[in-house]
Amino acid sequence: MANKQDAVPGQEIPFAHNPKYTLGVEIEFQTLDRATWDLAPMAPVLLESAPPLLRPRLSPGFIQSILEIQTGVCSSLLDVENDLMQTISLAEELAADNNCMLFAASLHPFARYRDQLLTKNERYERIMQELQIVGRRFISQGFHVHVGLPDGEAVVRVGNRIQAYLPILLALSTSSPSSQGEDTGLMSYRTKLFEALPLAGMYSHFPSWQEFSQLVGELQSVGVIDSIRDLCWDARPNPEYGTLEIRICDLPTRFSDILALTTVIQALVATLAEEKTLFPPLNPYILQANKWQAARHGLRGTYVDPTDMPAGRRISYHEAAQTLMRFIEPMVARLGSEQYVRFVERILSQGTGADFLRHRYEETGNLQEVVQSLQGDFWQ
Repeated sequence: MANKQDAVPGQEIPFAHNPKYTLGVEIEFQTLDRATWDLAPMAPVLLESAPPLLRPRLSPGFIQSILEIQTGVCSSLLDVENDLMQTISLAEELAADNNCMLFAASLHPFARYRDQLLTKNERYERIMQELQIVGRRFISQGFHVHVGLPDGEAVVRVGNRIQAYLPILLALSTSSPSSQGEDTGLMSYRTKLFEALPLAGMYSHFPSWQEFSQLVGELQSVGVIDSIRDLCWDARPNPEYGTLEIRICDLPTRFSDILALTTVIQALVATLAEEKTLFPPLNPYILQANKWQAARHGLRGTYVDPTDMPAGRRISYHEAAQTLMRFIEPMVARLGSEQYVRFVERILSQGTGADFLRHRYEETGNLQEVVQSLQGDFWQ
């Protein structure tokens, strides 16, 4: 039987109506060995031993050292905060009872990909068989935010427009400068690992929900994808949930930064959903250059405004983030999320997880101490 995300050639994919701007957040935590601070394949143990209250909020990741935590459907940032605080706290207690711990960052700085164990799952095994070394190197962790929208037309309209701002969200969230014990020179190496996957990263402008449905139907009919889940785009429609899912961000290393990014994403999606102007497709080469700058330099990178072509005003990502905050300020107030804006200001003044990781490695010269320090700062 076809599931809700299957496309029938010539027909639109059904879209679940969602009350405007509801939220769902997914966080992929790393599970660490308490003695070595290295990745440990403990997610299956934690899933098996989780109490009934916690179990529905936990899911396995691609490898056995990833534990995904999911919120329920939330109507506000306060709901997200309370939901995550309760679930993460319970998951931390569960981890401690099993002699491991949870760690938030999009790449573990010194874990070796050859040591990781694939989660026993038919879909993951099929994907790994196809990806080979590309998949084995892909040991990164994600942070995804779903925002509810009323219909498919709203989703493609916002999805088209939000591409101008996605690199700013990446710059605000970078947390993966190191891999395999080496500084990569990037603020978000996860971004480049992710782009090695098929059908990942940037995506095309869609004139309508019908054309998006047609694309999905064609890709399914020829066996390129099984479902929309195989489209690993930076922002992806989720018709089953009735959401636009923002996937470009690294996983911040602090809880307050997670709330900050969720605040910005919700207000941005809502602001774009209520714009009345129809905009032409954005220059894909400008979008690609902006994404590279965010991944390479973070907030110190250079942003070219793709909505202001051909002038193409060049500013720093720090300034671009400030401009974005002014753009969404009325919606932040309308959604009652003003209290979380100070967390965005702290990112802009103090830096992201990638900045902290590099700074603390310069101080200690020891990546184990860096991981220990960052893990201890999660609730700061």
